[in-house]
Amino acid sequence: MIPRYARPAMTALWSPETRYAIWFEIEAHATDALAKLGVVPADAASALWRWWATKPVIDVAAIDAIEAVTKHDVIAFLTWVAEQVGDEARFMHQGMTSSDVLDTCLAVQLARASDLLLADIDALLEVLRARAIEHKLTPAIGRSHGIHAEPVTFGLKLAGYYAEFERARARLVAARAEVATCAISGAVGTFANVDPRVEAHVAARLGLTIEPVSTQVIPRDRHAMFFATLGVIASSVERLATEIRHLQRTEVLEAEEYFAPGQKGSSAMPHKRNPVLSENLTGLARMVRGYVTPALENVALWHERDISHSSVERYIGPDATITLDFALARLTGVIDKLIVYPARMQRNLERMGGLVHSQRVLLALTQAGLSREDSYRLVQRGAMKVWESDGALSLCDLLKADPEVTAALSPAAIEEKFDLGYHFRHIDTVFARVFGPAG
Repeated sequence: MIPRYARPAMTALWSPETRYAIWFEIEAHATDALAKLGVVPADAASALWRWWATKPVIDVAAIDAIEAVTKHDVIAFLTWVAEQVGDEARFMHQGMTSSDVLDTCLAVQLARASDLLLADIDALLEVLRARAIEHKLTPAIGRSHGIHAEPVTFGLKLAGYYAEFERARARLVAARAEVATCAISGAVGTFANVDPRVEAHVAARLGLTIEPVSTQVIPRDRHAMFFATLGVIASSVERLATEIRHLQRTEVLEAEEYFAPGQKGSSAMPHKRNPVLSENLTGLARMVRGYVTPALENVALWHERDISHSSVERYIGPDATITLDFALARLTGVIDKLIVYPARMQRNLERMGGLVHSQRVLLALTQAGLSREDSYRLVQRGAMKVWESDGALSLCDLLKADPEVTAALSPAAIEEKFDLGYHFRHIDTVFARVFGPAG
């Protein structure tokens, strides 16, 4: 992942130093368990931890040099550790296979990545809640197919996104639980040369659950579900970013990204203020979703194992989590500093001569005794005149001047159907559903 779209904590999680540190913990905890079972000397385990207590610098270059000869990363690591620890290190990796280390390490990394992403979502939820409550009753036009529909509030829009990211959080919690499994079962997963109690011990120390049947590798349906969850979260990021991009259009301009002092929008046009962060989020979301298909294709491995998944996961593990971490943090900043224009929202709402109230008149006419077909025809007849005038005419005035309409509804009854507040009667109910009674 390029540094431009990466944050330090998530990036560090995928560094070689972190990976090797987790590998060591897996091996040392396994050696502890083997010592308690009497399979290896107690001194073997304590020697590993004594060395680790000195806070050694992991020499990535030295391990890479060994791997250049062995062509095997786990063997290279074990060889390097043995050079540091001494003779007792020969008892490491007893009965284990490389996948025990690699898959368990990946589980730890994905679980820790999940924790960072959950914190990101929590921060986003906090600002969405604050902005939604701030604009709970700020009138705006709701759009379907991009066309004016009926009135909403800007706070209601944001409440919908809050609910969506709450669902995202719940999915990620479930995906974390599903992917955080430990496998220390040896070649082809039969525990022939390593006691299942070793696996249980390592799992407990690393905060993982036991993989019921590992077959030598942890089944990749777990990982597919995890990355699919990240892809869905990315799509939610893009949906909100796309909304902001539309609202910032010059013709709409109901909200826009914060434009910092000294910021430049265009190298050619000094007047430009572009939704560049939201556009960037759209692109990042595409990348995160792009990692889902390879994860799905990793599920179908040969027999008890192959390594066709390995090269894929070396890419998508770091890239998907680092990218989504950055995107969630960026989106949080966009919402927190979003500039909102209530007066422009009101003007846009009123722009089409009251067309947004057409349904209320339709319903009133049906309740007054007209058929739905006749009611629709009468309202649409006036509405099309307003539409073709580009909002210069008033639907309310046209309906009050239509004898077929006034035969069923009085002018006062017609005017009453153009009350904006009517549309917001149940906003409190929706907010209570999303935010609880305090909302």
